[in-house]
Amino acid sequence: MSWLVTGGAGYIGSHVVKALLDAGTDPVVVDDLSSGHREFVPDGVPFVETNLLDTDTVTATLKEHDVTGVIHLAGYKYAGESVKRPLHTYTQNVTAMVHLLEAMAATGVDKIVFSSSAATFGTPDVDLVTEDTPTAPESPYGESKLIGERLLADVATAGAVAGNVDEAGAPVPVLRHTSLRYFNVVGSGSPDLYDTSPHNLFPLVIDALRAGRTPRINGTDYATPDGTCVRDYVHVADLAVSHVAAARALEAGTPLQPVYNLGSGDGVSVRQIMDAMARVTGIDFTPEIAPRRPGDPARIVATGEAAARDLDWVMRHSLDDMVASAWEARQAHPS
Repeated sequence: MSWLVTGGAGYIGSHVVKALLDAGTDPVVVDDLSSGHREFVPDGVPFVETNLLDTDTVTATLKEHDVTGVIHLAGYKYAGESVKRPLHTYTQNVTAMVHLLEAMAATGVDKIVFSSSAATFGTPDVDLVTEDTPTAPESPYGESKLIGERLLADVATAGAVAGNVDEAGAPVPVLRHTSLRYFNVVGSGSPDLYDTSPHNLFPLVIDALRAGRTPRINGTDYATPDGTCVRDYVHVADLAVSHVAAARALEAGTPLQPVYNLGSGDGVSVRQIMDAMARVTGIDFTPEIAPRRPGDPARIVATGEAAARDLDWVMRHSLDDMVASAWEARQAHPS
């Protein structure tokens, strides 16, 4: 028996694969390599290069590898870019998820951990976001993640309806699921794995320093202690551990909430990140100051108390640890 990791050749997905292996669970990876990297998948781990829109291939993969559950990370994950590409975003994040759920239903796979996003909250008017904070996404990306959560709830409800059967007359199994919401995932759990996103803050800063350019801060006049935006920044290895804990809980039949926030509880400012980058790398620099970006809220920080209780969620890494591991992994890949 094994667990399928969609997007398992990506930055977060590859860390989840590593965490599954460390926990003694066999992973199977499906990834179309649109943003993932084949070399991120360890030798010996089954890998299928396909998009989730290819229902037949995904169904065959679930059958061939006796998959019992899915950790679903595949998708188009850029909130700002999703505003420019709404149709692409909804196709990759919503339509593809429908196809995945169809493949799961066809093969009797009834457990799924969904990689959602704190983008579902939009710009909350509270200092600390909880699972009960109202959702109000402000981008197609955030909307697509919220729709994904609702899809899971609706499919689970359908399975719970007495007498509900599929086209062949077989009972529809009750889907067991949970969704994990988080913001900025950083750092590295292995020198072989690193963030290659062209939009995320850590790789942008690190690549600028490696190229001899000066990193930039967008806006220093926010209502925060140092004037820069405050966000949750969580280490990717810590995040991966909680994905595996969620999978194991579903497998054991342990009751879980439908949604968990993987938050730091206090947040880090962009200025603090720049200071940590200079301190850890030994490269002294003064960030360039650019205007605010439209739609950037001053502060979004979530509590992780429920996840700490149920999903082994712990902030095991300091900000300097996050920077040091990201820097080391990127330095190991000069190209």
